[in-house]
Amino acid sequence: MPGLTKIPHALSPSQERKLVDFLDEKFLDVTRNFKKRSDPSSTLRTLSSYLTETHTILSLILQIPPVDPSTSLRTTLLLRITGEVMGSIGGYQPVVETLPQLLDWLNDMDRGWLAVLRSQEWDPEERLGHDLVISEDGNSAVPIRSTPISQTERTRLRSLLLSGTTKLEEWLERLVTDDDNYNDALERLGLQQSFDDLFAGTLTEMGALRGFEVNVPADMEGTC
Repeated sequence: MPGLTKIPHALSPSQERKLVDFLDEKFLDVTRNFKKRSDPSSTLRTLSSYLTETHTILSLILQIPPVDPSTSLRTTLLLRITGEVMGSIGGYQPVVETLPQLLDWLNDMDRGWLAVLRSQEWDPEERLGHDLVISEDGNSAVPIRSTPISQTERTRLRSLLLSGTTKLEEWLERLVTDDDNYNDALERLGLQQSFDDLFAGTLTEMGALRGFEVNVPADMEGTC
């Protein structure tokens, strides 16, 4: 129908179970290979390989529809990967060549959290969130609920990002370069501002959260 976009649906209970089982296995595989990262048999011997593997998980989590009851699942899983990744980066030696990839990963996480905080759908191609616009003319019938993250989740998220940033700064001090310190090295590489601005979008958004409803036109019920 002209003027309407696809109506998002929450995952069914069966879809949620399959997704959680799949992601649990992916998390376990990442943990196993991270723990033995110094072993030749590990698939995650470098930070680059770790970021590549976990980015696939991040992208999949972000694509969970922001529609209740799936909304909380996306938040729970995103908190999980945020904590695991921020806690694992320090297990690798910082390498200059990998820093741009790391920044891309962390910026995707920042944009992903912005999408969650704003109850937006995630576009994996553009790597951005988009509002759940259902009708151009505002006709309504069935409200789609997208419950905002709770105060407890907001507190945990803020803690993960702030403590993770502190650990990241300590990790960067181990960067081996020809410069006197890592700040000089980052400046020379044109990366200093990017590291200074990590998670600025998410942390700024944290103070302006609210729930929202998207209204679905009556004649579109059950058509998607």
